[in-house]
Amino acid sequence: MPHAVKNFEERGTEVVSWLEREFSSIRTGRATPMLLDLVLIESYGARVPIQQVGSVSVEDARTLRISVWDQAVIKEVERAITDADLGVSVAADGAGVRVIFPELTSERRIQLLKIAKSKLEESRVSLRGARDEAVKEIDSLEKSGEISQDTKFSTKEDLQKRVDTFNLTLEKHFDLKEKEINQ
Repeated sequence: MPHAVKNFEERGTEVVSWLEREFSSIRTGRATPMLLDLVLIESYGARVPIQQVGSVSVEDARTLRISVWDQAVIKEVERAITDADLGVSVAADGAGVRVIFPELTSERRIQLLKIAKSKLEESRVSLRGARDEAVKEIDSLEKSGEISQDTKFSTKEDLQKRVDTFNLTLEKHFDLKEKEINQ
């Protein structure tokens, strides 16, 4: 496999991973701890993720429980989640913080689908950019005489098959997220 195709494979895998992370941060009607991954708490002079100050668990379908290890940071956790503007209710008690996810309205579902579609399109654009770089590299290899014209065309065909496979994977992730949002 030529170097250009290997580079494309790596970039394609990175794009799929990025889309999975982005989709995991889009809130649906179900509470998942991953929604709090991007929330940073001011703790002892440093900004750290919630997982470094306590454990996050699912209490029920719409509630997360954050059990902090140091009671002094409860107010900081509560403030950070509120400031993150996730559209959730936050309640602190002696044991930690409870994050309650309201039912999604139809307008909010439409907004979330638009966000998911824009993330899908961003990933497609990134994939096209990686494909274009690989095609340029393949063309330059043929011009320099390192590969034959037949090898160039067969490599481009192989590259296009890989592009199609990655696009299908991205589309499957979007379809799953769409179903999750519409539940």
